[in-house]
Amino acid sequence: MKKLNLVVSAVLVLSLLAGCGSNSASNETGSGAGSNSAANDTAPIKLTWFDKNTGDAFTNPVAKAITEKTGVTVEIQQPTGNPLEKLNLMLASNDLPDVLMLDRGSDIMNKYIASGAIIPLNDLIDQYGPNIKKMYGDTLKKTRSADGKNYYLANWYGLEKYPVFGFLMRMDMLKELGVGDKVNNGEPFTAQEFEDLLVKFKEKYPTVDGKPSIPMTLNGEDMGSVQWTFKGMFGMKTYYEENGELKKDIRDPRYLDMMKFINSLYNKGLIDKEWATMKTKQYEQKIAAGNVFATANASWNVGAPNTLLKADAPEGTNKEERQLYQYKVLGPNIAADQTTYGPKSSLGWDGVTISKTNKDPVRTIKMLDYLASEEGQYLLMWGLEGKDWDMKDGKHVPRQEVLDAFTKDWNEASKTTGIRKWTWMIKNGPGSDGTPYDLIGRYKSDPTTDLAIKNLADTAYDTAPYDNLGPAGGTPEAIMEQKVGETINKYYLKMALAPTEQQVTDMYNQMMKEVEAAGLAKLEKVYNENYQARLELWK
Repeated sequence: MKKLNLVVSAVLVLSLLAGCGSNSASNETGSGAGSNSAANDTAPIKLTWFDKNTGDAFTNPVAKAITEKTGVTVEIQQPTGNPLEKLNLMLASNDLPDVLMLDRGSDIMNKYIASGAIIPLNDLIDQYGPNIKKMYGDTLKKTRSADGKNYYLANWYGLEKYPVFGFLMRMDMLKELGVGDKVNNGEPFTAQEFEDLLVKFKEKYPTVDGKPSIPMTLNGEDMGSVQWTFKGMFGMKTYYEENGELKKDIRDPRYLDMMKFINSLYNKGLIDKEWATMKTKQYEQKIAAGNVFATANASWNVGAPNTLLKADAPEGTNKEERQLYQYKVLGPNIAADQTTYGPKSSLGWDGVTISKTNKDPVRTIKMLDYLASEEGQYLLMWGLEGKDWDMKDGKHVPRQEVLDAFTKDWNEASKTTGIRKWTWMIKNGPGSDGTPYDLIGRYKSDPTTDLAIKNLADTAYDTAPYDNLGPAGGTPEAIMEQKVGETINKYYLKMALAPTEQQVTDMYNQMMKEVEAAGLAKLEKVYNENYQARLELWK
């Protein structure tokens, strides 16, 4: 019996050792994570992946390299129609892909979390996500749901000091108007200086190439860009914060001053009379025609007309200067460091999630961990070493032919090389060698972008604490918020186009009465409750 017990004990010990060896292997991180992988970590596996941003097959060189590293091939599912409709349909039918990229903080994300359609990632990250922990850091704390769990990995995360909105003016015309010393020295313009430039332009150029000159035009179809640019000028943020309490931005004393300024420019004939009803295509055509001096927008939204302006530059003129460049304009009594032209969330735009029907969450998180790693980020955004880039003196150096290909045809270059085609778990900013993860968007820029960075990078601020503080969809407060928003938008245009300044004030007072009646105070209570809950969650 004693001998039998020894044999049984030996078998148990061997079994336990075998089990521990198996568990140890399965707990190892995937390829590229900095440790040895278990044999089955790169065995072929296919994941279905919902990505509203691209419908291309997972067959380009970068995709093949990902499969080689992780063993995972991806079947991309992209809707032919409205992505939101497709997501709602998948949720209702329980026909879910393995991985979904959803808008972070959106109602659809909240629906997927509440219904249990996507799984919490905390345990998976703890066991198999060393790169995720390293790269995301405190971002994981800030993207937790109310229950304290992480259901997604943020995309385009990390606060980036990069310009967003600003006032754009033709550089060649600025020089002709006598302010050549300020065209590229980083100095801001005061509100009065800006207005004076609009007046001088109108006086100096009654017509341009036989067309009536337009001192300033705006895109009526993109009211967000218009509003955020002027708010940036007056140092306004998402909410008006007073004694630690959040209030709707319309309560900010600077809001009425801002509306009076816009109205003043309009009534002095310095803003295009047609702007409020103008569509994006018309807006771009007007700028490209060459008779517009200024606009208010994000710099990338005037890329197309700027290209045409350069192409139409007369022989012997400086083509680069025949473009709209982005500048900082200071509202009255607003210091340069108080402007807020650069609202950006450090938590990004999308969230990569794993569905409850995913048959291998461990392999999935290991793949995501590799993509989140520095090696994975450079693969996604720079392509293949030795083909698209080389490591020289410890730095990533892109090959010139790759940069040239993207300059010639961005979409074709991305499709052919795979560079920047699969933008998953992307981190803003530079890697450990100082080169930006986003090769095409940040490594090599054009003169308009360079000057925008010089003029406006310091206006960036993090909107993450204020993002998505509104009421949950389907609640009475959600209906109130819709009504309040519609009322504000209606009066914004009315105030901007009012015949007199007194009418601007009267309309503002009427707007405040209507939004109060629509439930503004109750909404602000929701904002503050959600805000305090968020701050508590982030501790």
